[in-house]
Amino acid sequence: MKKSVCLLLLAFAAGSALAVDDCESRAAEKKLAGAAKTSFLKKCQADVKATPEFAACDQKAGEKKLAGAARSSFMKKCVHDAQGAAAK
Repeated sequence: MKKSVCLLLLAFAAGSALAVDDCESRAAEKKLAGAAKTSFLKKCQADVKATPEFAACDQKAGEKKLAGAARSSFMKKCVHDAQGAAAK
């Protein structure tokens, strides 16, 4: 039970890291600061996690039992590739 909870928390943290990196770069491009940046980041992170690409990649990472840096790296590449394929 403890192992399942830990893996779930690691999955959430890896997904959060992915969303934070992408959203932070978008906020920097828009030169946001203060409350505007905070609001933008909150909405951006929720939007990223709600995409079907993110959910599919999260499921694949779980099936592969990835955690930590390996999961973060996999999620970043997987979501990027999935969004690129969806744009075509």
